[in-house]
Amino acid sequence: QLQLVESGGGLVQPGGSLRLSCAASGFTLGYNAIGWIRQAPGKEREGVSCISRSGGSTNYADSVKGRFTISRDNAKNTVYLQMNSLKPEDTAVYYCAALGMFRQCVLSPSGFASWGQGTQVTVSS
Repeated sequence: QLQLVESGGGLVQPGGSLRLSCAASGFTLGYNAIGWIRQAPGKEREGVSCISRSGGSTNYADSVKGRFTISRDNAKNTVYLQMNSLKPEDTAVYYCAALGMFRQCVLSPSGFASWGQGTQVTVSS
């Protein structure tokens, strides 16, 4: 059974850093582009970043460019999101999600086929 599990969320002060992890089980992660999508209270889901199957191509939302870095280790079946210079407006539930096999990266949340359960990130002093 295909499963994605996020970890690494928590409470951090503005300007701080967190690294989120997305571990896959039940399938080989290397066949899928993977994205991170977030949802803040009262707001629609927003695509944050996406990484291609090989890791050679990445996409970022304008709101996180220069602060967030997505990476993957296919040998470990895991994708990461390094978040630096965090701001209160980054507060949200962060989901990792897989695109259909061999599909190219998109940031639109509607393009993703399989989702994790999410991890809460709170940026507050």
